[in-house]
Amino acid sequence: MPRRAMKLGRRRGDAGFTLIELMVVIALIAVLAGMGVVQYRNSVIRTKEAVLMEDLFRMRDAIDQYYADKAKYPASLDALVSEGYLRQIPKDPITNATDTWQTILSDPEAGSSTAEIGIYNVKSGSDATALDGTPYADW
Repeated sequence: MPRRAMKLGRRRGDAGFTLIELMVVIALIAVLAGMGVVQYRNSVIRTKEAVLMEDLFRMRDAIDQYYADKAKYPASLDALVSEGYLRQIPKDPITNATDTWQTILSDPEAGSSTAEIGIYNVKSGSDATALDGTPYADW
């Protein structure tokens, strides 16, 4: 029996891993997992930013179509839904609410006292900043 153990290159007490080897492996796994979590969080934020940009584009396009059809801006975002320009007001992906959109009103036309003031632009109501450092409210 001792010859067989010698041929394999191990003695009976040498089986298994040392504590240092296990700690190195666990440390490597922890570093890789930490990098994965950061990448996951950034990808979720990038996805929300892409959805926000698309929602802003669609709402601004609907406002422009409304103005082109009716020669006036809508009085509210709900008017875009009731007139059929949008199916529903989208949820702001940053705030997770439909009522946090910040609307910018149009200036009254010069020389016209009967001009209706309406919404000509819309922005996110979030006070957070994007990954590129710009506030979402400035998009």
